[in-house]
Amino acid sequence: MCSYKNNILQLAFGVVLCLSQGITQAADYVDVLDLPARVSALAANSPLSGMARAGDRLVAVGQRGHILFSDDAGKHWQQAAVPVSADLNAVSFPSATQGWAVGGDGVVLHSRDAGASWRKQLDGREIGALLVKHYSALVSAEPGNEQWPLLVAEGERLVAQGADKPLLDVWFANDRLGYVVGVFNLILRTEDGGQSWTPFQDRTDNPQGFHLNAIASTGDALYIAGEQGLLLKWDDTQQRFAAVQTPYQGSFFGVLGKPGETLVYGLRGNVLRSTDGGFSWTPLNTGLHVSITAGLVDGRGNYRLFTQGGQMLVSQGTGAQLHLVQQPAPTPVTDATQSANGSLMVVGSRGARTLSVE
Repeated sequence: MCSYKNNILQLAFGVVLCLSQGITQAADYVDVLDLPARVSALAANSPLSGMARAGDRLVAVGQRGHILFSDDAGKHWQQAAVPVSADLNAVSFPSATQGWAVGGDGVVLHSRDAGASWRKQLDGREIGALLVKHYSALVSAEPGNEQWPLLVAEGERLVAQGADKPLLDVWFANDRLGYVVGVFNLILRTEDGGQSWTPFQDRTDNPQGFHLNAIASTGDALYIAGEQGLLLKWDDTQQRFAAVQTPYQGSFFGVLGKPGETLVYGLRGNVLRSTDGGFSWTPLNTGLHVSITAGLVDGRGNYRLFTQGGQMLVSQGTGAQLHLVQQPAPTPVTDATQSANGSLMVVGSRGARTLSVE
């Protein structure tokens, strides 16, 4: 009997201890949207997802809210002050000082000092309510339009689910006009530098709600690339992102180009080229079956595409032909840019590194 009572007492004590530990852990929990990113000496070697030029400065973003900047073409990196610990996916600098970064939990960050410090403009806890307010007003203005109640319901669903919808890319034309895009056709536009945001779900030809993976300008057009062959192009006349037909039905991860020429790339080494504004597309022979995840147009006007396996494809002049350039120690690449001194910088699962330019 004594042994039985001791066992019961030990079990009860264990339950109380577990409950008290759970209460303590719950009390100590801080949402990543409210927890500043920790300073880490290893940040430059940790997974990074996006990179951009801020004048002569390089700015890279990655996991746990890490944002790094370099003023010597990537030789040394400093960690920026960031108010969140959410994973960050992309960054855009339309000018030397003004920049925006986006990532997990619908977070949008803004910098006014070339990426040295950041403040939060928006997060996923606000986006659902923003949709509900915007589309409810349209329900009142146009009670016969069946689209508006559906979009109100979408906003209500986002509110109920909480801040778990990541933004995947960001693009700004200047210090005021910009877009953020993400999963399930999540798209917002600002015309005042992020002080306010307008939902644009009704302005995209994406009835199935596919993920919007990337948004980019080719110099004379603005495109959005998405999953399952989704490609959209901004139409000034219609004031919407109109669907562009392509011969590939797999996911696209990016768009790049220059006036008169556009490349779109994605799964299994697929690259399509258009020279007529997206009316027709020609598949390019890359010789690869691994996904292409990043690209840029370098200072010489050549295209450079990078894969999740670390391979680099290069064109000479136009994008009509691509050839493989061997890398001594290939690692996965998620984004790339050219520094002010002409060196080629890439980021990926092993942080930031410099590649030789042939």
